[in-house]
Amino acid sequence: MRVRAASGAPTLPRRAAGYAAAGAMSLYLLVKVVWIALAVRHGTADWVLLNAVTVVMALAGIGLGLALAQPWGMRLPAWLVVPVVWISGGFLVSMLPYLIVSSLLAPSTPEPAGEPGLPAWETVFIGAGFLGMALALVVGLPLYLRDRWPWAFAGRAADRASGRASDGAADRAAVGAGAGARTRWTTVAPAALAVLWTYWAAGGTAGLDPSAPRTEGADARLLLADSALCAVCGVWSLWALNGRGGARTPSWLPMALGFVASGSLFAWGAWKLLWLLPPGVYQPAEYRWLALAEHVVAVGAGLAMVITLVRSTRPASARL
Repeated sequence: MRVRAASGAPTLPRRAAGYAAAGAMSLYLLVKVVWIALAVRHGTADWVLLNAVTVVMALAGIGLGLALAQPWGMRLPAWLVVPVVWISGGFLVSMLPYLIVSSLLAPSTPEPAGEPGLPAWETVFIGAGFLGMALALVVGLPLYLRDRWPWAFAGRAADRASGRASDGAADRAAVGAGAGARTRWTTVAPAALAVLWTYWAAGGTAGLDPSAPRTEGADARLLLADSALCAVCGVWSLWALNGRGGARTPSWLPMALGFVASGSLFAWGAWKLLWLLPPGVYQPAEYRWLALAEHVVAVGAGLAMVITLVRSTRPASARL
């Protein structure tokens, strides 16, 4: 299948989504700049470093939004665009189920007496930044990816799977068996994580550290359930793209779900590792050794999933 040239002006929906993403992330960036200024003023260097990391991430998000909205975004090298798109979608799009459900629920753990919460404007800006960016990416990212690499979203998943093994009768069984074996091994880690996170979301306590701060509230369980949902979506996407998702499953559905799910495992796993590695910075709810292993596995699973995803959908003649 011939790959369409990456050119042409973006459509109105893509432009609107891109500008909305950049504007929403600008609100989040403003809050972080204020926090850094206050941290410098009060001499809390650890928080300056952490917030500086989030400032860089926010700037990357703003740049991504502008790239979605502008014609020059189609001319950026794939090695620069794909990681930013993948990580941004993993961080934010994967959180939409949690953001929507949690907004409908009353807070399960009120602020302790005597501890001030965030100022109202900061809460509004952070919430609007995350939710606005996530919703804009849901619209803008698929349009950008479809415009730039249309072959990855065309046709049906079953047809792609059969097409990969149709270059010769002698090779068909070997190719199919190899792809199936790779898929099975790639799905082991996310499937195990989905089981673990579902168990904790349902109230299980095995593996949780009794000395750690308690996080049994609805909000913590929703976060775990959201992570488990992403892992399940990733497992299903790989099976579907390997021809086991039903004959009528369109390629774009497992492709999109797998892209977001693998990005979520990698991005959130890496982010939590950044908090865990410095001693004394963050106390996880689970045992520290288990949390480290859990998030290392998540990072590896996300990488393995996206590599398998690209290989399973990329025609031999296509180039990013």
